Amino acid sequence: MRATVLFGPRDVRVVRVPDPQICEPTDAIIRVVVACICGSDLWPYRGIDVVPETGRSMGHEAIGVVEDVGAAVARVKRGDVVLMPFAFSDGSCTFCHEGLHTACLHGGFFGYTPGIGGAQAEAVRIPFADGTLYKVPVSENDTVLLPHLLTLTDVMGTGYHAAVTARVGPGKIAAIIGDGAVGLCSVIAAKRLGAERILLLGHHLDRIALAQEFGATDLVTEQGEAAVERIRELTGGLGAHAVLECVGTEEAIETAVQIVRPGGAIGRVGVPHYAGMPAGLTFFKNVTVAGGPAPTRAYMDALLPDLLEGRLQPGRVFDLSLPLDQVAEGYRAMDERRAIKVLLKP
Repeated sequence: MRATVLFGPRDVRVVRVPDPQICEPTDAIIRVVVACICGSDLWPYRGIDVVPETGRSMGHEAIGVVEDVGAAVARVKRGDVVLMPFAFSDGSCTFCHEGLHTACLHGGFFGYTPGIGGAQAEAVRIPFADGTLYKVPVSENDTVLLPHLLTLTDVMGTGYHAAVTARVGPGKIAAIIGDGAVGLCSVIAAKRLGAERILLLGHHLDRIALAQEFGATDLVTEQGEAAVERIRELTGGLGAHAVLECVGTEEAIETAVQIVRPGGAIGRVGVPHYAGMPAGLTFFKNVTVAGGPAPTRAYMDALLPDLLEGRLQPGRVFDLSLPLDQVAEGYRAMDERRAIKVLLKP
């Protein structure tokens, strides 16, 4: 089959690899219907994260059709249309029962776990299929709903996790750092959770316009200390109750710590590429710092009805659709900020 492999900085290719096979009785094989490129894929693409000499299978978000199942699989069957979250989990351990599937005692991450292929491919082997896959009542040919549903496998679930861990709620001011797909989905999440004001820190005009349509009430296009000062102006010098950090850089987390109000909370979901954060400032401001890899599987029950009924449309973050064979152009487009998020069709 065809699959996307990253061999080094900006060297991403579609190559032929062996078809996935059932290895354990709890496995399933899905045929990928739609997949996508994630902002976190750009870290290894740019050479910031190390890539193995043999290359890295890419992609961790997909909707597929179940093609085969192991003997122990009971909850999904051949022909089911399913969401594949970016982490696989057994669904039965202590942490899965607590809704923290990304900490599953037997789980891992697609595209990062040896022996488990990536989703930017024609097919994927799914470990612990019953605990990982989420069946959805749609056709694989539903071009309207599929992009929205695909966001539940990562960016919408991750944005929601940022909002939940930052304790967004009615009457609160939420500040969102980052205007990528996760940041934009965080705007949707903050509005859904009842934030009174939603401040977006970003500086790409097309993304800012979409953020406003999603519910952003205030825009902060300044950067660095100027952005901090602008947030202070907008909040009467107090800062935001909830800060959603959706980037993962040192500048982003430092900004988050500066703009959160005393007693507030930071929900960080940007994959951290920094050594630490200002501990003293968070301590003396009584700030709660939470977040991490989003247990997107746990949020699907809550979010799915809103997507099926059209109340939320996070799939609008996909502004470029390409066939799998043009995946390299998709990476270039996101790397050069010509696209927010790229949809791939095998």
